[in-house]
Amino acid sequence: MTPPGQDQSVEALFALLRSSGDLAAREALIERHLPLAKNLARRYSYTPQPIEDLVQVASLGLVKAVDAFDPGRGVGFAAYAIPTIVGELKRNMRDTGWAVRVPRSLQERAAAVDRAERAIAARSGTAPTVEELAAEAGLSPEEVLEAFMVRMAQDAVPLGSDSEAVPAADPLAVVDQRLSLSDALRRLPKRERTILQLRFGEGLTQTEIAQRVGLTQMYVSRLLRATLQSLRATIDEVDQPRL
Repeated sequence: MTPPGQDQSVEALFALLRSSGDLAAREALIERHLPLAKNLARRYSYTPQPIEDLVQVASLGLVKAVDAFDPGRGVGFAAYAIPTIVGELKRNMRDTGWAVRVPRSLQERAAAVDRAERAIAARSGTAPTVEELAAEAGLSPEEVLEAFMVRMAQDAVPLGSDSEAVPAADPLAVVDQRLSLSDALRRLPKRERTILQLRFGEGLTQTEIAQRVGLTQMYVSRLLRATLQSLRATIDEVDQPRL
């Protein structure tokens, strides 16, 4: 019999694993989805956690997802694995003491963008652009990017009481969307990344940030606005506008 490998579908591998406990099928499933775990780990590269540790935590989440997944529920494995892996990363953040205190106004904005994203996805079946989200939510494009910063800071878990109302059109596309923003963040100067971390990661006010970094509140406000505009421009430059 041919050992489980790349020539077998995910469905066939799970069928083999569930019917006979085939460890080779289990290893093949884990190996095939490791890129997904690594991509999810990269969402948190802006935190103090070393990327190697994040990948290890995400990989543990992937193993748990493979072991617990039930193909009979009619849900694709990626759609099941993503929240499982994110849950492991989220617990890791709590255990290592990386707290997030996001102001209510930013939480509400993130919730509005989440609702807009799901509404557009439900209508069109595709992930919306920044401009489409802004129009749907009644926000500026920069405010949409702020909302995505909040979602990244809060483990990319959808906010709002109706966040489960409409499933995402393509979970893997959503991962790619977050990664484009993560890549743009890494291109920023250290000072701008620090200010974004203080604002969206630690939930500090502009006045508190100004005191922390030794700038005026007005200058911090200008830097935040300019940085968000820069993020948007960078994403447009790499032709990855779908956030």
